Amino acid sequence: MKKLLPALVALVAFTLLLSAPAPAQWLNFKTPGIPRTPDGKADLSAPVPKTPDGKPDLSGIWRAPMSVYGQNIAADLKPGDVQPWAEQMYQQRVLNLGADSPRAHCLPDPPPFYHAASISRIVQTSNLIMIVTEGISNSSVVRTIYTDGRGLPEDPNPSWLGYSVGHWEGDTMVVTTAGFNDRSWLDGSGHPHTEALRTTERFHRRDFGHMDFEMTIDDAKAFTKPFTLRMNKTLAPDTDLLESICEENERIVTHLRGGTGFRLTPEVLSKYAGTYEFAPGRPVIVTSNGDVLFLQRSANGPKEPFAAQSDTVFLSRGNGEQLRAGDRLEFVKDANGAITQFVLHLTRAGDQKAVRKSN
Repeated sequence: MKKLLPALVALVAFTLLLSAPAPAQWLNFKTPGIPRTPDGKADLSAPVPKTPDGKPDLSGIWRAPMSVYGQNIAADLKPGDVQPWAEQMYQQRVLNLGADSPRAHCLPDPPPFYHAASISRIVQTSNLIMIVTEGISNSSVVRTIYTDGRGLPEDPNPSWLGYSVGHWEGDTMVVTTAGFNDRSWLDGSGHPHTEALRTTERFHRRDFGHMDFEMTIDDAKAFTKPFTLRMNKTLAPDTDLLESICEENERIVTHLRGGTGFRLTPEVLSKYAGTYEFAPGRPVIVTSNGDVLFLQRSANGPKEPFAAQSDTVFLSRGNGEQLRAGDRLEFVKDANGAITQFVLHLTRAGDQKAVRKSN
């Protein structure tokens, strides 16, 4: 027992370290050049900083809003807005629980995902802008946006992040990107794109700590029309990026099992659709499309995809691992087999029960 005691102490100490939130590298270092309120906090409503030529300076570390677009980039679209082959591939990836996700194999995400769910450093110079994004489960990535007047390459070698050029329209930096390969997913649940993909990003620093951001997705081979996403960013002062290296991604690979193969027909799935309530005045809407069930946590909220694992249990997964948000949806039936409620099991927030109000 005496020999085991030091090992047990070390194990407990290591466990405590793992359970503590990861700090930035410099705990007590305040970012220079940040305007402060009298109590020393960053004044995020201060005026926009300018470069020597009078343009807005976009530099800083910016936090994404953890938008649902990271999981479902087509959350606001109608079924007909996605080309049939792309919708079929998307649904198959949802039903397979993201087991073949590029991200699960240490391959990059496309820029839409980074804007929806990550923290990034923007470094602005006179001729180019660099965007360094901290990885979540895969490696950090670096984008280069050329602002020296060059155009996009005419015949680019397809790449994961494409080729980007930018110009100013008033106080807004407009970035056009093309030359993507077709191997990445547009979101965590599996919307595909083709090499025809073209994105237009608009960065507008509203004040010192807030940035209005828009991205237009244009890929006529995968979608029937261009569409625009809005994912505004907030400055993260007095912090820094952490290094993230993806090596085999063992944490995710252990979950690369795909779905159970269980399927419910579209006719059966439609019986789950309807309006439920978490509480009076807190509606949640369940809809279906093809083989996939969708959950809207508010009347006008975005749609989160779920795949049936049995006639009562549905999972929302991406990248080959179960997501922290929307982990498991479990429906409850009465003695006649009618669905009366569901329980949304959340890893961090616990269980939330919703009672059915109407079909």
